[in-house]
Amino acid sequence: MLKNNKDISLVEMQGFFWTTHFIIRAQVILKNYYLYVKIRFMEKIVFEKSDIRNYVKTVISEKIEKLKNFIEFTLEASRDIKKTPKYDSMREEMQEEIYQMQRQLGALNDLKRNMSKVLNTSTEKIQLGSLVITNKARFYISVSLGEFFYEGDRFYAISPESPMANKMMGMKSGDAFTLNNIHQKIVEVI
Repeated sequence: MLKNNKDISLVEMQGFFWTTHFIIRAQVILKNYYLYVKIRFMEKIVFEKSDIRNYVKTVISEKIEKLKNFIEFTLEASRDIKKTPKYDSMREEMQEEIYQMQRQLGALNDLKRNMSKVLNTSTEKIQLGSLVITNKARFYISVSLGEFFYEGDRFYAISPESPMANKMMGMKSGDAFTLNNIHQKIVEVI
């Protein structure tokens, strides 16, 4: 134990100074890092909704484009089949497939049209366009696209007419609900 300040050597004082300096510097760095992470997290939440909205629109557009290309390819293939009774059943199957794809294309065009109605504003209560984070999953109330992954996270794009969205409509953070014997708590509404 030190009796007075004279017992402390210069080396010990320098060591104490550098140790204290290092601790203070580490605290400042950690505090700044904490603020940085907090700000980055807040930025991510702010931008996440618009990014997810754009991503859903892109997925729908890509599906439409792929389906159009496949319909065109199938039409060309059906034209190349000889017009003989031997190939009638094959032509009929191809026509049926084209018809089914055109129905899917119509449904995708409806989704694209409905996405233009989806709001991109933040609200406290759940409504069309809300990004809802529960303790079980993340839901984007927009169009019935289903499960998708964005930046490694799983989301569900659900229609406002779906049972899940109907159950959540008008709720806010902290509210809870049960659907199909599954209890969920709303953590955040964006």
